[in-house]
Amino acid sequence: MKQENKAHGLRRTFAAGVMGVGLLFPVASWSETLADALVGAYNNSGLLDQNRAVLRAADEDVGIAKSALKPVVQWTANATQNVNRSVSAGSTFVVAGTRTDTDSLTTTANLIASLLVYDFGATRYGIEAAKETVLATRENLISVEQQILLRAVDAYMSVIQSRELVSLRENNVRLLTQELRAARDRFEVGEVTRTDVALAEAQLAQARSGLAGAQGDLISAKAYFKVAVGREPGNLTAPPSLPSISDIRTAKALAVRSHPDILAVQHQVAAAELLIRRSVAAMEPQVSVQGSLGVTETFDSQSSSRSGSVGLQLSQTIYQGGALSAGVRKNRAQRDAQRGNLHVVVKDVERAVSDAYAGLAASRAQIEASQRQVSAARIAFQGVREEAALGARTTLDVLDAEQSLLDAQSSRVTAQTQIYVAAYSVLQATGQLTARNLKLPVQVYDPAAYYNLVKDSPAKMSKEGKQLDRVLRALQKD
Repeated sequence: MKQENKAHGLRRTFAAGVMGVGLLFPVASWSETLADALVGAYNNSGLLDQNRAVLRAADEDVGIAKSALKPVVQWTANATQNVNRSVSAGSTFVVAGTRTDTDSLTTTANLIASLLVYDFGATRYGIEAAKETVLATRENLISVEQQILLRAVDAYMSVIQSRELVSLRENNVRLLTQELRAARDRFEVGEVTRTDVALAEAQLAQARSGLAGAQGDLISAKAYFKVAVGREPGNLTAPPSLPSISDIRTAKALAVRSHPDILAVQHQVAAAELLIRRSVAAMEPQVSVQGSLGVTETFDSQSSSRSGSVGLQLSQTIYQGGALSAGVRKNRAQRDAQRGNLHVVVKDVERAVSDAYAGLAASRAQIEASQRQVSAARIAFQGVREEAALGARTTLDVLDAEQSLLDAQSSRVTAQTQIYVAAYSVLQATGQLTARNLKLPVQVYDPAAYYNLVKDSPAKMSKEGKQLDRVLRALQKD
């Protein structure tokens, strides 16, 4: 019941458009909707899976950065075999003397622990930079999601357009076949010449060639649909009303404020700033606590000893060939590069919004013009046929009128499908083409779920680590 309510909400969302432009396609018994295609694209996209894995890798960087503030515990062990050989004699001429052999096996085991106490914030800056990188990667994932959904819309409309064009071409072939039959009958009774028959034959051959091309385009559109959605297209229904679109000024303001490409670069700029602070702090001293516990066993003398120590260590790199200073300059240059990239991305997003609105306006104008063109071409074709029956028009006039009507109908089909791609391109340009905003009945990927499990770098044997193992097994199973 809950799933049905979600699907009903999706249909209601798609139907709540302010531009009531509907396709003139027959609904018949088609069953697959545009919402179904979008759901399939979201659930079956390998590109989304890839970028989700990239995000999980970025999540791990936060845990890795935080681990520098936790104790580091290591153990070492070694075994040493000592062999001593000595010979003693009473004088230089003594042939026989006393030989002493001393062998011993010594084993040593040490447990060493260290903890960073203070480093002028270098580690903290690194942690915050890793967090900003995670946020940027999340925005990149949203951008990929938008691309996947727009491609699904394009693939869906491409199949509908190709099927309609095939239907038009098939009808054109049937009509021209009738025209050729009529021309031959009229030629038999002497009403037209052999030239009229040849014109009808040539037009029919051209129509059959156009039909073959349209059928090839349909095969290509189906293959595109399978790549975009993850399955073969079924009986596609005519899409619902266009989504609600605001005015261009509001859309630009919304895009600059919330577009994932802009937000991603903003987080990258913040990460670059933090990396500068980290590289500067890395030139300062570090304070750490170190402790060790050791055990030594000598087996020949059956002796053993234990030792332990705890100390406070203060260290600083005085000279490293200029590497530290170069690192600061490098991070500053990268920060400047990200700032410049932010300026470019903002301009690109604003231009994308303008282009999307221009495409939508052009599609609207094309629909209106093509509808008038179809109406006029149909009246002209019917009139030319009647005049030809009375001998006032030639066969060529009839064929030209039929071709004009076919061209007008094809233009209308193309315009009626492309306006949907244009409308959803507007949503993408403003950053609103997401499964959440479209209210798709899918399990929306939660980017924070995995992050919350790994942000504190849980050990494998801990409770959190075992929970993480279950999540990873589920991801591999999916």
